[in-house]
Amino acid sequence: MRSARGAKPSRGRADAADEPVLAVTELLGQRWVLRILWELEPGTLGFLELRRRMGQCSSSVLSVRLQDLQNAGLLVKRADKSYALTAAGTALCAALAPVWEWSRNHADLLK
Repeated sequence: MRSARGAKPSRGRADAADEPVLAVTELLGQRWVLRILWELEPGTLGFLELRRRMGQCSSSVLSVRLQDLQNAGLLVKRADKSYALTAAGTALCAALAPVWEWSRNHADLLK
């Protein structure tokens, strides 16, 4: 519904200050992204080992997600072809740690 002045109705937060939050929620909302971060949080992994740990994630989807995370500055592909978190990726995992802890403490709610 338009207002009397013809302005479009709000479709959510539209403040420019919210754009980074929206961008990170879109990235983290993609399937497998949080799992990749979870698997890389303890240390570096090669593609094949990461793929093995990811279970049902296809190699092609994993490749795309790894590229997305590299483009976002959260991962780096090292010279030995392994993947590692950047400082920003490590900081994001630290920010997610309370969510991961909450899930451990409330696993019964998630079944």
